Amino acid sequence: MPKRGGTEVFRITGARQGLADDVRGRQRRYVISMTVRTLSVIAAAVLWNVERHVAVVALALGILLPYVAVVIANAGRESAPSLPSTFVPAPVRPALGAEGSGGVADEAGAGPEADCPHGRN
Repeated sequence: MPKRGGTEVFRITGARQGLADDVRGRQRRYVISMTVRTLSVIAAAVLWNVERHVAVVALALGILLPYVAVVIANAGRESAPSLPSTFVPAPVRPALGAEGSGGVADEAGAGPEADCPHGRN
């Protein structure tokens, strides 16, 4: 992204665009759309007796563009760009008492079959 001084600055963080830059961009989009609206209304007035269909389309554009321009200008700030995930999930720990999990029965050396009420081993 080029800056005013002519040097190029690289964004290395996931920080949002500055508020002043965001407002400047919104103002620029609004002025451009209002210029297009003004030109379409002028074209509608000039073409009304010459080419009625084109004038109606230009007039419709002139009527709808203010609403669209305001919605675009009032749109919220851009969302923060997503950074690569550096999250490392914790290792899965087995539930207590599960087979081969190192529960109390395994530590005593008896194994899970020792708890069997029928005496089968």
